[in-house]
Amino acid sequence: MHVAARRGVRSGRRPAPVWLSHPLSGRPAPVPRTAMVRGALGAGPLLAAGIATGHAGPGVLAALGAMLAGVNDRPGTRRKGVVGIGWPAAAGSLGLLVGAVVADSAGRWSAVPVLFLVGWLSGALSAVGAVWSAAALQMLVTLTIGLGMPMLGPAWFKAVCFLSGAVWLLLLRLVVRPPHPGGPVRASGEHESVAAVFDALADALHALGEPRAADARRRLVAAQQQADEALRLLRLLPWPGRGGAAVHPLAARFGAAVALCEASIALLWEGRPVPDEVADGPRRLAAAVRTGGPAGPLPSPVSDTVERTAFDHALLEAAVIFDRTLHGATDAGSGNPAVPSRFWRSILSPAGREYGLRVALCVTVTGAVALMLHEVHWYWLPATAAFLVKPDMGPLFSRVVNRFAGTVAGVLVFLLCTTVLGGLGAPAAVALVVVGGALVPFSVRHFGLQTAVITLLVLSFVRTAGDTEAAPARLLETTLACAIVLLVGHLPRLADPRVRVGHRCAVTLRCTERYLRHVLAGPGGAQDPRRSGAQGLALRNAAYRALTEARAAAETAAAELPGPCGGKRHDWAAVTASAELIVDAATACALRVEHGVPRPSAAEVEQVTAALSAAADALEDGHGGTRPDAGPRNCRSLRDVMTHLHGIHTLTTAA
Repeated sequence: MHVAARRGVRSGRRPAPVWLSHPLSGRPAPVPRTAMVRGALGAGPLLAAGIATGHAGPGVLAALGAMLAGVNDRPGTRRKGVVGIGWPAAAGSLGLLVGAVVADSAGRWSAVPVLFLVGWLSGALSAVGAVWSAAALQMLVTLTIGLGMPMLGPAWFKAVCFLSGAVWLLLLRLVVRPPHPGGPVRASGEHESVAAVFDALADALHALGEPRAADARRRLVAAQQQADEALRLLRLLPWPGRGGAAVHPLAARFGAAVALCEASIALLWEGRPVPDEVADGPRRLAAAVRTGGPAGPLPSPVSDTVERTAFDHALLEAAVIFDRTLHGATDAGSGNPAVPSRFWRSILSPAGREYGLRVALCVTVTGAVALMLHEVHWYWLPATAAFLVKPDMGPLFSRVVNRFAGTVAGVLVFLLCTTVLGGLGAPAAVALVVVGGALVPFSVRHFGLQTAVITLLVLSFVRTAGDTEAAPARLLETTLACAIVLLVGHLPRLADPRVRVGHRCAVTLRCTERYLRHVLAGPGGAQDPRRSGAQGLALRNAAYRALTEARAAAETAAAELPGPCGGKRHDWAAVTASAELIVDAATACALRVEHGVPRPSAAEVEQVTAALSAAADALEDGHGGTRPDAGPRNCRSLRDVMTHLHGIHTLTTAA
């Protein structure tokens, strides 16, 4: 393979376009053995209980709830699992309730406006965050099932059956845990999250001055965000019988990690490597978080620059905090503040509006076509569209290809099983659901594999519920849904990467602008720029969070089908990389001022913040904007901000 690749390079052949190669790409991940055990114990036993008691319909709904909950059974703390499984399950039961009520009390075509309204809400909620997106998807899918899949019983009973299955899987999440790997202490999920920040910090320090430094920094920021979420849930969801005092030592240690991360970003901006013994120091802090023991000696770099002095001070503060919290005693308050809610801003943002309209149109058109083709069991077309068109879940063309291939594979496996077994009796159906449930957590690494597993499970469910002709029809309906979504999903103004990527980059620049105004404002040079550290930290975290979303959206945009309705084909990956460097330079500026570098003048601060605001407006409006001026002469970090703003202007105005 390597020889062929080299021959391709020598012959001048260009690599395959991203939109063509993306359907074959997967997401590498370790085998989730514990989650697979939970999946095997989830839907299968519930379906068996329903069949054994003569209530196959309720058993199918409970198994469906457990299956969809298994899709959301992702790695993380137990509290994260409660939110990640419980919130989508509640939304799914609500969608099923609404769908069943509409189906029981109104005409068939009343489903069309309901699909449009709930589809718009589902798409707009995708812009809020991962958990809200999963909840919105589950609500829309179960709405289509409630509308188009006839089952006996009142609407509220169907919703309760579905929710009971999800609750069963959630209980398994709390009880069935990974085996203890050994050692004196089992670290909690929250302790492991904080320790992972220190490990990522050590990796980032080892990468200083190398090309892999930027990727290591991104992993560090991601680990910091995950730990922040874990501690926030630890405060919001305390287990019964456990006081909140245990939160404070861990929050204090996480605060030390945040300060070290901030100092490491300044080191990254400086671009000089540090000795290996210094880079290994955070691993001792990680071990101390996991075991509760002392951290030991922490080597620090020679303080020959402002950035290294700042890291030395942060390391000394971390040693003091770890010593003070060794036996759980601290006055550290509640740790990192929660970021203010972004719910309504995200829904009403340009991305939220585009997402909402795109999902609403696709599910409404497929729902109307399904109603014209079928009297009953018409849910498959809009449900397929719901899975396909969610804009935050990957490129549309790639998902269409994998959805079709996965459905074909799932139907063929199902037909093969029924042929070999001479039909699909109750024991065989339960066995298929047990195996499929175990494969659901493993299948999240590739959408095609996940589609095949879910298709196998759903066909087992509907066969148990009495629909014996489901399998062949699913191939035709999936093909039709894929064609409709490809056409409708690529209509003008529904697939503009500027809305998806440009908006998030604009949010990044606006957060950076507010961050600089906050940390550099004040009546005099003696003011500590982090005196009001909670607000500054929240603004900086918001900027990096928007960057993470922008990078994911840029990767999706690069793999979309090319065409005139997809907006200008800017190099959005390069735009997000420049925005990332702007946030790094702003962080370095705040740290340098705090440690003695002369504060920029008010005129220089205004020049840079005004340029950030203008660049954000240009990214959202789609016009090129004015070319940024040269940066301040006496502040190297702010001069870097202006340099990268100039780069963004060049990238977004190129033909």
